[in-house]
Amino acid sequence: MLEIRPSCENCDTDLPPEATNAMICTYECTFCSDCVTDILHNVCPNCGGGFEKRPVRPKGQLGKNPAKKTRLHKPIKQHEFNLLRKKWEDIAPEKR
Repeated sequence: MLEIRPSCENCDTDLPPEATNAMICTYECTFCSDCVTDILHNVCPNCGGGFEKRPVRPKGQLGKNPAKKTRLHKPIKQHEFNLLRKKWEDIAPEKR
């Protein structure tokens, strides 16, 4: 079951369960679509993987399967991330 994390790890933008701009990697690292496109260039700073749109959890399911409430805000360290991004950004996620 997806955790449905409540915010972007980089910019701390709210990403509630119904957010259509939430993106996740295979480990559920969660970022807003603006950060994924403009800053991360589809490279997860935690694992090097790519991102996919996070599915919306139907409101009727939130009672028995609530979204996570704990925010994880750890802005990327641009210099360190640039090294990782340069390594992976020109390789499709499925070939990394």
